[in-house]
Amino acid sequence: MAEIKKGFDPVRAAAVEILGQLESGKHALEETVHAAIKDKGFDARDIRFLRQLVNGTVKLKRRLDHDSRFFLSRPSEKLPRRLIDILRLGFFQLFFTDKIPPAAVVSESVNLARHFCDAPRARLVNAVMRNALRHPERVVFVSREVDPVAYLANFYSYPDWFVSYCLDEFKADRTERLLQDMNQPPLLSFRANHFRAKPDEIAKILDDAGIHYHRGEYLDEFFHLEEGNLSLIDELVRDGKIYIQDESAGMAVRLLNPRSGMRVLDMAAAPGGKTCYAATRMRNKGMITAVDRSRPRLELLTENCNRLNVKIVNPVLADNLNFTSEPFERVIVDVPCTGWGNAGKHSDLRWAKTIEDVERLHKIQSMMLDRAAKLVKPGGILVYSTCTVIRKENDEVVEEFLLRRRDFALESAIEYYDRDVVSERGFLKTYPVIPGLSGAFAARLIKVLK
Repeated sequence: MAEIKKGFDPVRAAAVEILGQLESGKHALEETVHAAIKDKGFDARDIRFLRQLVNGTVKLKRRLDHDSRFFLSRPSEKLPRRLIDILRLGFFQLFFTDKIPPAAVVSESVNLARHFCDAPRARLVNAVMRNALRHPERVVFVSREVDPVAYLANFYSYPDWFVSYCLDEFKADRTERLLQDMNQPPLLSFRANHFRAKPDEIAKILDDAGIHYHRGEYLDEFFHLEEGNLSLIDELVRDGKIYIQDESAGMAVRLLNPRSGMRVLDMAAAPGGKTCYAATRMRNKGMITAVDRSRPRLELLTENCNRLNVKIVNPVLADNLNFTSEPFERVIVDVPCTGWGNAGKHSDLRWAKTIEDVERLHKIQSMMLDRAAKLVKPGGILVYSTCTVIRKENDEVVEEFLLRRRDFALESAIEYYDRDVVSERGFLKTYPVIPGLSGAFAARLIKVLK
């Protein structure tokens, strides 16, 4: 029997508390983590461990619940919320991490059960986890051939509806690869800010510090960290030399191709990642109108611009569906979406978004695209972008728009990117199967001269 200590690990206890709050569906993961660590006195190492525990357990909770049932004497019994979270946390550490000794996992899980529950529940946790270590072969899955949706959803930990969608859209092999890749620990990605430091300067700083990274596959100023000194990265962010951003997000800006001296509109712009990247590609010459309806987020955009030495942005507080102006030469509309391209980085997303959200957002996305189209100068370019892999939010929005607006035409992204990220129709599509990239979509539309 595992040794039961009088105390418990405060980091793991904080993880259990966070998991319980997230299960209510009323709290976002990052906000919950920030609130939990505020007065705990955790150091940087503790916080990294806490994030690993929470992100991994939330991401894999369906798989963890599936596996743990095989070691319960009464699998159908309804367990207390705290006990479920302790078992999930324990199984994640036992079978999905490689640096924590199993004996320590069992001991700490028992301590948590004693702290949050009682002695009988602590004994149950001890028995379940020791049995799982001794007899991992007891875990079985429904046959892939009989029920591929249930198999993949349980094995990789996703909701049925998303797995079913992927099988229809990508077929079996690509679906499994996508599900696998979105379960991998995400890389930290950032962009070198030309106004403070050139990409080669950033590369030298990382090399001198012994930080392992690789450069962007499609945009050379982007970096993807494999491991390294996060305190140095924080320093580079504070100095404005880098900006935390996905390469796939930057790819939509390159597709927009803003040039020096142009008038550019970024709708729903905050917190300003695409806005600031557009400004660097314009060499701080011209004007970018950045519209957002949230004052706090617009203030964050302004702070980012100041830190990055971006000088051509005009922030405007307005609802983008009501914003009016003289037409622009370039317009980018990065619409609200289900975010399924970022499911690997945002662990709680896969349990928060539903098929009903897809239908609801499709209508909003179409309205925003229609509004953006009214603000494009004849001969100008409109880029529609998302961070999702759902066709109804991507291809279908654009195709329906093109049927409504005969004064717009699709320009293929092949002029800017290789065929591996450009669909036959000409859309930019990225997936997490490419290291460092998230799932994203962008379409370049030109307003035809009359």
